[in-house]
Order: sequence, then structure tokens, then C-alpha cells
Amino acid sequence: MNRTRLLTTMAVFVAIGTITAQLLWFPAGVARAYPVQHAVNVMAAVMLGPGPAVVIAFMISVLRNMLGLGTLLAFPGGMVGAFLAGYLYKKIGKKAWAVFGEAFGSGVIGSLFAVPFAQLLMGSSVGAFAFMPAFLVSSITGAFIGWFIISKVKYQSLVRI
Repeated sequence: MNRTRLLTTMAVFVAIGTITAQLLWFPAGVARAYPVQHAVNVMAAVMLGPGPAVVIAFMISVLRNMLGLGTLLAFPGGMVGAFLAGYLYKKIGKKAWAVFGEAFGSGVIGSLFAVPFAQLLMGSSVGAFAFMPAFLVSSITGAFIGWFIISKVKYQSLVRI
């Protein structure tokens, strides 16, 4: 494994996820949908594995918040999906499972993690399923975009699975 190549690829994914947050989003219920974040999660999960995918999702969330392009909800939404996408792809070896992992991880588990996160850090008290519709729309859309791209692009895995 070439560490420089891995870090460079991770930096490119972070840049794509951060830059597109300003350009490609749409309102979805109580939140904004950033489908490219989820597409990046699927691509990073398949190409790099769960660890680097989570780091990429974390860095995109940090930068989006620093630049005023997102909210603190980006952390639970993006990181859980990135981990589950990478984990399922690593265990099963099929890209469709990375898509499922991203959609379920961000859309369901991430949205449930967002509730206490929003209460503790944002002072918002919402019901358990308040974030789920928006998170599902964003994560499912983005996961399929990521699946489409990763299916069309030839790549060499940078991490041995």
C-alpha cells in the first residue's frame, strides 16, 4: 500500500465532498440534502475501506461546518454511513452492499444518532423520526450516484481487503 497515494486520494475525496456542498444540495424536510457526500462515502468505502471512508466523511463535515456550508448533523449522518458502507463491502465484496450500507447507515442509523446530537449540541428537541425522511432522501440518492460512478470507473484498490 502506497501511503502517499492513499492520502492523496483521501484529500481528493475530501475536496470533492466539500466543494460540491456549496454547489449541489436541495432542501429535504428539516435538513438539507447533500447527495455528493453520500456518493463520496460509497466510492471511498469501495476503493479505500471503512477506516479511510470514515476519516473522509469526518473531514468533509469539519470543513463544511467551518465554511458555513453545513450543520453539525453532517457528522452522524455521514460517518455512520461511510463506516457501514465500507464494512459491508469489505465483508461481502459487492458494491450493492456498500450502497445499502450507506443508505441504511446514514438514512436510518445516522438519523437516529442525530436526535440526541441535535439536542445536546444544537439545542433542538425533535422527535426520533424527524430527521429520517431527509436523511433517507439524501443518502439513497447519493449512494446510487456513487454506485453508478464506481461501476463505470476502473480503479485499483489502494487498500488490501
